[in-house]
Amino acid sequence: MSILPLAALGDRIVISGPSNAGKSTLAVALARKLDVPAVHLDLLRHKPNTNWEVRPAEEFQQAHADAVAGEGWIIEGNYTSLFPPRLARATGVIYLGSEPVRGALRYFRRTLFEKGRRAGQLEGNIDRINFRMLHWILVAQPPKHSRDRDTLRAAGLPMVELASMSELSRLYEAWNLSR
Repeated sequence: MSILPLAALGDRIVISGPSNAGKSTLAVALARKLDVPAVHLDLLRHKPNTNWEVRPAEEFQQAHADAVAGEGWIIEGNYTSLFPPRLARATGVIYLGSEPVRGALRYFRRTLFEKGRRAGQLEGNIDRINFRMLHWILVAQPPKHSRDRDTLRAAGLPMVELASMSELSRLYEAWNLSR
């Protein structure tokens, strides 16, 4: 694993990767370090005080456009249909690799034991274990990783690719980030 210096990624960084891979926590750590806002796309897409009920598409797209228009930001999440405008303004990309079983275990831990304490948590969270989400993490999402990574690479931006949680831990250390 080769890690670029953080400065090489600029101050508009896209963080992408599978569910429960650490995107939100990394976004908060980078935002704190770079003194820019952390934008959690799941919070723009879903209504607060619900169990992840989605907002109307137009409302989400406008919130995304407003966030991307900012001078500096760390935007975490996927929503690949909105990659083009996000990547057009981004100065760097971080892609977190796929570990589906570990992601499922993190999902259980977050949902059952981290209520009200985790980065990127939906306001008024009414989160509970959802078997559709488990199916997404373990079955539906993994085949999409290669496509998403290739799309991000094609943007031609400075990019850091991490394959595991241990590599993510090394990134925290290399960039002197705190969780």
